Amino acid sequence: MLWVKAFHIIFMVTWFSSLLYLPRLFVYHAMATDRISIERFKIMERKLYFGIATPGAVFTIFFGLWLLSYDPHGYMHNVWLHIKLSLVILLIIYQIYLGKLLFAFKANRNKHEHVFYRVLNEIPVLFLIAIVILVVVKPFGIVGH
Repeated sequence: MLWVKAFHIIFMVTWFSSLLYLPRLFVYHAMATDRISIERFKIMERKLYFGIATPGAVFTIFFGLWLLSYDPHGYMHNVWLHIKLSLVILLIIYQIYLGKLLFAFKANRNKHEHVFYRVLNEIPVLFLIAIVILVVVKPFGIVGH
């Protein structure tokens, strides 16, 4: 179980690092004016999203479900876990939204200024803080007790 937990954490770090970096690339992409930079950002964004963020998400979820499989009944009675899983679902939606933005940049149809992406860049930090606190502190007790 410890190996599964280790890989869950490794891929979670990979996933979060991508979710923190991709909006930062969008900031610079939105500010770019020369063709060479714009094309370079498109390549970097695509590789980050499909080569790192998506596999990171898939393997994080895979190893997380594997961890749950050790004691699904026991784990599912924990309120903190329900909240964590809800946050993971929201994080998946966030990543899908980043993908939508990626495709807008790819088609040269970005509709946002760099400030929008700076704000968007802070969202994963809030998720990271909440998820780590939920997993480490395990607040809120157990359902039904």
